[in-house]
This record gives sequence, structure tokens and C-alpha cells, in this order.
Amino acid sequence: MTCGQPLPSLPQPVVMEAPDKVERLQDSPREMPPPPPPSPPPSDPAQKPPPRGAGSHSLTVRSSLCLFAASQFLLACGVLWLSGYGHIWSQNATNLVSSLLMLLTQLEPTAWLGSGTWGVPSLLLVSLSVGLVLVTTLVWHLLRTPPEPPTPLPPEDRRQSVSRQPSFTYSEWMEEKVEDDFLDLDPVPETPVFDCVMDIKPEADPASLTVKSMGLQERRGSNVSLTLDMCTPGCNEEGFGYLMSPREESAREYLLSASRVLQAEELHEKALDPFLLQAEFFEIPMNFVDPKEYDIPGLVRKNRYKTILPNPHSRVCLTSPDPDDPLSSYINANYIRGYGGEEKVYIATQGPIVSTVADFWHMVWQEHTPIIVMITNIEEMNEKCTEYWPEEQVVYDGVEITVQKVIHTEDYRLRLISLKSGTEERGLKHYWFTSWPDQKTPDRAPPLLHLVREVEEAAQQEGPHCAPIIVHCSAGIGRTGCFIATSICCQQLRQEGVVDILKTTCQLRQDRGGMIQTCEQYQFVHHVMSLYEKQLSRQSPE
Repeated sequence: MTCGQPLPSLPQPVVMEAPDKVERLQDSPREMPPPPPPSPPPSDPAQKPPPRGAGSHSLTVRSSLCLFAASQFLLACGVLWLSGYGHIWSQNATNLVSSLLMLLTQLEPTAWLGSGTWGVPSLLLVSLSVGLVLVTTLVWHLLRTPPEPPTPLPPEDRRQSVSRQPSFTYSEWMEEKVEDDFLDLDPVPETPVFDCVMDIKPEADPASLTVKSMGLQERRGSNVSLTLDMCTPGCNEEGFGYLMSPREESAREYLLSASRVLQAEELHEKALDPFLLQAEFFEIPMNFVDPKEYDIPGLVRKNRYKTILPNPHSRVCLTSPDPDDPLSSYINANYIRGYGGEEKVYIATQGPIVSTVADFWHMVWQEHTPIIVMITNIEEMNEKCTEYWPEEQVVYDGVEITVQKVIHTEDYRLRLISLKSGTEERGLKHYWFTSWPDQKTPDRAPPLLHLVREVEEAAQQEGPHCAPIIVHCSAGIGRTGCFIATSICCQQLRQEGVVDILKTTCQLRQDRGGMIQTCEQYQFVHHVMSLYEKQLSRQSPE
């Protein structure tokens, strides 16, 4: 049953509207609060009230007196300097002004200037003082005038300006985030989230009810959106409660059909073209899972990041004594196909948290895992993975875990661990690669190639039907995807002499969304494969 079909007795709430009922409610009289008094009509522009802060423009009496005293002091200093203590050109200027004023005193109407208290020096002093006061007052007024506040945008304009901004930029994928907003996200509330919300009005006509479908999530890193039918949670079979949107269908076709086989020279050239790799990377759908697809109460306690979830069709299910408790069988891990599409060659999982350490060792014992590859530090700005192995010995769910030996190398540590449950005992190799920062790439490629070869040789020692190799970092998609892709492509390059990194990436994202998390990591895989091809060329006979 889908959300578009009639829902006679759906337990989940769904938002429903009755058009006739809404019209009747709008027409019926209701007690409304008294309307606010009408605002007075706008007056003429000349009578607009002064803007806020206009009163601060006027000068106080104290300020005017201070300005006048300062102007008198500056004027006295200037006159003293111009009267003989300054340069010669200043004295000449003073003599020129005195000569011009003497011409005025020779005129009969201005004879009063030469007599009495209002002499020429006094008149000059007063004129300069008044001018200086006026200029200083004008400058003071301009400095005290506050700037005009910016005109706020209407709500519609703000929404439009925000909507025009891109969802992300390439720099967001390249630079390290202190708060880690791409992975370290707030925990999901424990209240289950449904894709449909029902609000049934008792007086509404069932024939006029409409169902609003909700739950559209944009995929991060691509233009592909995912629409999920929450009326049948966990269903992944086409034709039964599962409707794919055109964009999702297009994304699926891309992941199934995308391919670019590279010969040796093409691989070397492409590894040196960051613009081509960037364009190709952002064309690949991320294939993330909508968190609403998992309707399991308390699931937040078992996920390190709320948006990094296992794809349902390939996720690992733990054996549980209680089949009615889906939480007990849940772990954030996916089976990953290997070279040639071989099933269950790897298991990609998140770094265990405190509440999932027992589940992690349960999965190790259940899947008969012989090798664990850990590609993260315990802390990188914040916790990336809990230390799930013991110093010496510990017991989880009846499985006794004992560290037999620790081997230190330059780039990784190898722990030889024994697992025992009852009379059955197994060996386990734990590789801890510590030279890879989160959402970045290692400084050098040879250590990663060396680790890939070490893991391949250890897997070959287990026989032709080796159990899944567990690979994890913090979220289980970035560094984990790079390691698995490098391992698959190395096998393809040895067997076929060519490599198809694009097809390998699409295959990984079909099994677990977001594998090879950043464009920088995608470029790094090409650089590693280019280096590996050169090593194979030198080793091959002439």
C-alpha cells in the first residue's frame, strides 16, 4: 500500500484537508479579537517626523564654549607664528594683508577703523575667530551625524536572496571544518519520524480528503533527490509499495551504467587534471539514505552520525534472540562487493561508539571476519571512534577477545587478536592506519599501497573463500571508500591492465551511499592508481 492509495485505517497520522469543510469554517462567524485602530493617513513628506537620533545632531552650550576657546587658542598661536617667528614667506603674506587693509583706512567712510578700539588687528582677529568657529562647528556636526540605517529587505526579498545561494561550494568540500558540520551533527530525536502525517476532521467528507505527501530530501553532493514511501518502511522491492521518482530513477541508471575505462596513459593524464576529476565526481549521485526510512525507536543510540545510515538492501543484520526487536539486530554496516562484482568481500561500517562496541564484536564473530582495517584516529578535533579493543582481554556477548601481540610500523599498527567462544577459537588481524586525516588525503600514497598489499596477502592466506574484511573509519564512507576502491582497482589493473575508477565508485555507492566522500579523495584514488601502474610497469619484464 502506498501513500497515494485510500487509507481506511492507517495507524500513522497523515495531513488531510477537506475543501468543503474549510470553506464552511471560513464562512461561519467566530469570535475574533477587535481589530486594531486604523493608522492615521500619511502626511506630506515635508511633515515627516525626524529620524531617530536627530536630536543628537545639535551642539550643547558646553560644546560650543569649548570649541570657541580652542579656536581662540589656535588663532593666537597662528598670529604669533605669522608675526615674525615663522618663515619669510609667512611674514611677506602678513605684510601684504596689512598693505591691503591700509588702503581701506585711507578712505573717509572707513576712517573709524583707524581710531578707537576697533583697529585693524582687532577686526582681523575677530573675523578669523568667527570663521574658525563656524568651520569647526560644521566639521563637528558632520562627525556627529550618524549614518543612515540600511533599509531592511522585505521578507519576500530575503527568501529570494537566500534561495539564489548555492547549496554548497567546492571549497566546502576541500577545507577542514572545525565543527565538522558535514558529519558531526546533532543527534536525532528518539521520537520516530513518519513520512505521512494524518489529521482527520470528524465532520469532513471522506471523499473530499486529500493526502499531502511529505519527505523530500536533497542528496548531498549531487542534483539527485530521494523520495521514499514511508507507508511500507524497509521495503526495497520494486512494484510493492516502492515508487521511484524520475530523479531517483535517473540516479539509479547512472550508478548502474556509468563507466570510463582508462588505459595507462589515460590514467596518468587524468590524474593530473583536477578540473576533469572535479566535474566527474560531482556527476556521481551520492545515494544517501533518507533517515525517515528507518522507523525503529531508539535507533539514534546506534548511529554515530544521523545522516549516514546503511542502505537497506545491503545492510548487515545481526542475529538476535528476539525477532520482534528490530533494534537488537541493527548495526550501521553494509556488505560491499569486490572486484568483478563478487558479493560480500568487504563490510563497510562506522567507527564503533560506546553503545555499539558489543554489536561490533557480535558482527565480527557472526561474519567470521579474519581482518579488520581501521583508518582513523581515536580523536581528530573530537571523537572519531571509541577504543573498542582491549589492552589485554575482554568478553563481549560470550566472545572472549585477547590481544596476543602488537606490531608497530611507520604508518600502521598490527594487532594479532584471538577470539574464543566456547570451544571454538579464531584468529584476527587488526590493522590500524593512523596517517590519514578526516575528509582529507594522506601526505604520501606509498603507505596506503603497502597497506592494501598487506591486507590482500593476509586475505589470500585465509583461502579462496575468505570471509568479509571489515573496513571502517569514522563514518564509514570517506576513507573507507578510498581504501576499498584502491583495493578493487589494484586487482583490476593487475588482471586486465586497465582500470575503471568511475565504475568502481558507482558500485560502492550502490552498496553504501556516500562512499569516497570528497572530490579530493576521488583525485587521490586516481593518483594512487597512477603510481601503482608505474610500479607494475617497472616490475614487468621488457
